[in-house]
Amino acid sequence: MARGLARDHDEKRAALRKGAAAYFATHGFDRASMTGAAKSCGVSKALIYHYWASKEDLLYDILDEHLTELAEVVEAARSEGMRGLIRVILEAYADADAEHKLQLDALSVLPEDKQVPLIGAQRRLVETMSDAVLQEAPQLGDDPDRLRAATMSVFAVLNWFYMWHRPGKGLSREAYAELAADFAIGGLKAL
Repeated sequence: MARGLARDHDEKRAALRKGAAAYFATHGFDRASMTGAAKSCGVSKALIYHYWASKEDLLYDILDEHLTELAEVVEAARSEGMRGLIRVILEAYADADAEHKLQLDALSVLPEDKQVPLIGAQRRLVETMSDAVLQEAPQLGDDPDRLRAATMSVFAVLNWFYMWHRPGKGLSREAYAELAADFAIGGLKAL
């Protein structure tokens, strides 16, 4: 008879995913190993392999969980416009630096069949933001290249907090969300 799942299966898996993301982000996915991930998480390599068959499967699970959660909060805030999207994206980025770094640096190392759904999730995020950009600057609807550039520029403003903000210095995440929204909305209205 097959053994059932432990009561804390999902919690253990989430903790291992979080620990492995931090390890991979710190050491670089290409140089990291499942042995190192296990050691970093304080568990046996056998336990890591109990949950994931390979390093790529673990990376996929990390990115899929990260992008799925991000897509859910973005979709829920769609009706709040640009200001709401900026706020929820910055909130979702909190405590997700490792996952965000892996999304930027390691997604391309996955086999194509694993990249496709993740890239699809990224595209849905971009489309949602693009819709918000069009609400603020409808004239961009006539120029897809400028619309894409404006949309990706909003993401660049959001990524500043991830890339360069130092905790405990400068603006809080909430204050930066307001500044970023004012900056993006004001800039789009000036086009």
